[in-house]
Amino acid sequence: MKEQVTDISKVLQDMTAEMRLMRETINQQYAEIAKLNRNIEALNHQIRKKDEENARLKERLSKYEKPKKNSGNSSTPPSKESMKDEIVRRTKTLRKPSGKKPGGQEGHDGHKLSCSSAPDEIEDDAPNYCTNCGDSLADAERVLDYVTQVISIPELKPVVKEIRHYVMICKNCGERIRTAPRRKSNDVVYDASVKSLVVYLSVVQFLPYGRIASFLREVFGLAPSEGSLVNWVKEAKRNAQPAIEKIKEYIMSSSVVGFDESGCYCNKRLDWAWIAQTVYYTLLFRADGRNSKVLADKFGDSLERMTAVTDRHSAYFALQFLNHQVCMAHLLRELQYLSELNDKQDWSDKIANLFREAIHERNSNPSAIIPKASWLERLDNLLKLNICNFGKKFETLKKGLIKCRDYIFNFLEDPMIPSDNNGSERGIRKLKIKLKNSCTFRSDFGADAFLELHSIVETAKKHNKTPFNAIQALFEA
Repeated sequence: MKEQVTDISKVLQDMTAEMRLMRETINQQYAEIAKLNRNIEALNHQIRKKDEENARLKERLSKYEKPKKNSGNSSTPPSKESMKDEIVRRTKTLRKPSGKKPGGQEGHDGHKLSCSSAPDEIEDDAPNYCTNCGDSLADAERVLDYVTQVISIPELKPVVKEIRHYVMICKNCGERIRTAPRRKSNDVVYDASVKSLVVYLSVVQFLPYGRIASFLREVFGLAPSEGSLVNWVKEAKRNAQPAIEKIKEYIMSSSVVGFDESGCYCNKRLDWAWIAQTVYYTLLFRADGRNSKVLADKFGDSLERMTAVTDRHSAYFALQFLNHQVCMAHLLRELQYLSELNDKQDWSDKIANLFREAIHERNSNPSAIIPKASWLERLDNLLKLNICNFGKKFETLKKGLIKCRDYIFNFLEDPMIPSDNNGSERGIRKLKIKLKNSCTFRSDFGADAFLELHSIVETAKKHNKTPFNAIQALFEA
């Protein structure tokens, strides 16, 4: 019996030892599993990081897969294009090769300058001796063979005119009489011709004052200070105020006015330059914002009598214009971008072709009143199409077209309304050239002077007057 109990105890001890070993093994396995779980979690974390990094890289690479926006397929101005994009834009053509050699074709008369009927100088060119026998030709018969005219620029030398001012003493009463009060400034002054040239170079040729001073010094030998140049621009601006007010009045009374706005860096801050222009008048001015309040304050209730031609900037839709025409050129560029973005669809091409057809219809019948109902119906049919699978940009443009639907074809019903806002864009583009040369306006006055004097210049060109003559008139009035 005792042996039996002993055997059972031994068995239990062995079982206990075995269970202890199994427990230790299980604990080791648990520890191993926990370690593996930690490794798996670390690997999952690395995978998530890699996935996020891949997503970022895909997003960065996606912009290279999408067509690059430029002035041909978006509202990006040419001034912000890269040199490569500009070269492509200027050299790209849709014309098919004709197979002809470059230049004038056979039978083409060509173009040449016409001789002046009143030359300033006449010079006779005749041989002095006979090339055959060597005899003198002084008394020989002279026959006119042909005439050439040489155009040259006279010596660029300033003319210094000395004016001697006398005092006349009256014999009767002894009063000393002058023709004009004596000048309090320098004895040497510059006249209107020099001042006009300086303002012309600044406003029309967009040169900064330093380069203007250098030009006057190197070409004419003149050395006015940059302060003098600024004062002459101030004088021109002051003399231009009556004309600026008249231009504003004419624009406020016009039935069709184009508007646009662009950033204008002035005195280390971003202001906004605005343009309001018609067929005959252009007005540029500066404001601290680009919201609707700017135009409301500037033109008041005259806006209610205008048909505005604009891009799709939201500020214009917040105003109560009599009528509105959105720029078709802007829309066509945006549609072109969508066509480049997804060439597997033709929805954007169909809308673009509709717009081009409408523009062609207007150009073919410049004075006709063309009902827009059928054109709107065709547009509505295209806007009803499901384009959800084309991408977000397609949906965005579709919503934009629906929003401005009533303002797309107004140019068909009124021949006075242009189909695009290119005139306003061209008028305000000169500001960007000025800023590109000068980087910024250093004062509010400098910005206002450029915009106001540029208004004078652009208005003069619309009346077939040269910019220089328009500026000259400011000093001769």
